[in-house]
Amino acid sequence: MDESLEIVNHIYKDSEMAISTLTKLSNTLEKKDNKIKDTVEDIIKGYERYFKDAKKILNKNNCKKEKNGLVSKVMANMGIDKEVKDDNSDSAMADMLIKGVSMGSIDLEKKLKKYKDKEIDDKVLELANDFKDFQDDIIKKLKEYL
Repeated sequence: MDESLEIVNHIYKDSEMAISTLTKLSNTLEKKDNKIKDTVEDIIKGYERYFKDAKKILNKNNCKKEKNGLVSKVMANMGIDKEVKDDNSDSAMADMLIKGVSMGSIDLEKKLKKYKDKEIDDKVLELANDFKDFQDDIIKKLKEYL
């Protein structure tokens, strides 16, 4: 797989996991009194946009879309259940989300550095940088809840 499509696949996979886990969190918090719920919904919408953009590029290039494994999703969902059960305060939820978003952001940064000397499609580079900025903005918004 060429480097550009590998980066797009990373965005696809990261967005898919984020949508899945954030939707689980949103459903778990549904009947609770958390102020962070609207922010979580906004973050989901943002990830959905990047998921669709990445999917479109992968489909256009007839590239196989990498998906997150079932075990990863189950572990993430169990982690959410445990965190919410232990402490469902907005601060605790923001802390958990910041850690998750940071992991994805760091992984993308590693990929971009790995391929910095390669020919990356300009549109892919723009998408990756926009995605990274989006994740940085999420972290800033979530820090307000700490």
